[in-house]
Amino acid sequence: MKFFTSLVLAATLPLASGFNAPASFGLTSSTSLRSTTQFDQETFIKESKEMRLKHLEEQAMYALKISCENYENAVFPNAMIAGDVVITHLLGRLGYLKDGKAKIMVVDTFHLFDDTMPFLRSLEENYGFSAEIFCAEGVPVGDKPAFDKKYGADLWKEDIEQYDKVCKVEPFQRGLKTLNTNCMINGRTRWQGFERAWIDQFENAPIGGGLAKCNPLAYWTLEDCFDYIAKYEVPHHPCHAQGYPSHGDAKDTIPIPSMDERNPDPQEGDCKFVDYKFVGEKKFWLDYACERKGRFVGLANKDGSTKTECGIHVEGAEKTFDRDLWETDKVKTLTTTDAIEVTKSAPGVVVVYAPWCQFCQGMEDEYSKLASELSLPVYKLRGDEEREFVQANFNTQSFPTINVVNKDGKVIKYESEKRDVQSMKSFVESNM
Repeated sequence: MKFFTSLVLAATLPLASGFNAPASFGLTSSTSLRSTTQFDQETFIKESKEMRLKHLEEQAMYALKISCENYENAVFPNAMIAGDVVITHLLGRLGYLKDGKAKIMVVDTFHLFDDTMPFLRSLEENYGFSAEIFCAEGVPVGDKPAFDKKYGADLWKEDIEQYDKVCKVEPFQRGLKTLNTNCMINGRTRWQGFERAWIDQFENAPIGGGLAKCNPLAYWTLEDCFDYIAKYEVPHHPCHAQGYPSHGDAKDTIPIPSMDERNPDPQEGDCKFVDYKFVGEKKFWLDYACERKGRFVGLANKDGSTKTECGIHVEGAEKTFDRDLWETDKVKTLTTTDAIEVTKSAPGVVVVYAPWCQFCQGMEDEYSKLASELSLPVYKLRGDEEREFVQANFNTQSFPTINVVNKDGKVIKYESEKRDVQSMKSFVESNM
């Protein structure tokens, strides 16, 4: 308690009506601070927040300096949410956008808000960089009709996890690989929710010799981000002035608060960020985990749980962007031509997969064990590169899909979600 007392005595605070320090505040008899001492509560809070933000700025800039000065290919996947525009501004202050030490990467899902890509162009002009844009494989950048033709305009309604993989995870991983990323900068914070509550400023993914992950805003709150935006008048997404604390795909993002029928927690009220000030009740945005409350509304994962992540930041999303699965001679690789031949010859087992798929990654060990225990051939066929083929010939609507090819050449799909060796082996043996 002595240390705290010394801090109180050392502080020089402006006098004003507002707060009386009680005599029983823990001060010793030798303390000269009188019980009638007053200070301006609002000024104290304001100055404390300024001190905090100054520290957070310095801390974030130091992390960015480490990333950009020690790694040849520091890449920032930028979604242009509040934290991301803060990082963009910090990188601009440090000169890393103009000199190219930090590359900006953007994933266009073809379902973003109409303002998002024009806003990106304004950022490019303002900070002097050119973003690297990635989208669904086999589709030209910006060509929504081509996407609809190849994948279907309603893919997200038919299979949200497949949509995430096609529109978010695969382009994200391809972008990291194309840009030879060895340090990934991103705007995740502990304040965004329990899934991110333990992240630190630096993490490491043990792939490709080591991929460093820098979270410069790890310890920031959403209020810190908006305080920074206001302090420096940072360009920010137009959605904030329309009532959105965060934004992703327009199809499943709503303002907060909102009475939208899809909202599991409908609330009356209003909050916006206009002219660098909050309008309405900012508690709706600034409480813990509320930043992403309006995201993924009405969506659920395959297991029925509420969707809280887009797929890019879930466990394993960047785990295999530079390697394949089942790199063993016990699991043979098929091309489409080989796959047709398999259906005409001896029986076998074929898994249709995508190396970036977390569910494929999750069954990697068990499928390898299955290959060791079976006496018949076991194959893998990469489906994300041949979607139409695997849909037509190997019962595939999502990854992974396991098929048994019996002695008559019939392709039989394993429907169970049980991916242990014994369950898969029993299915194979019962269909031979």
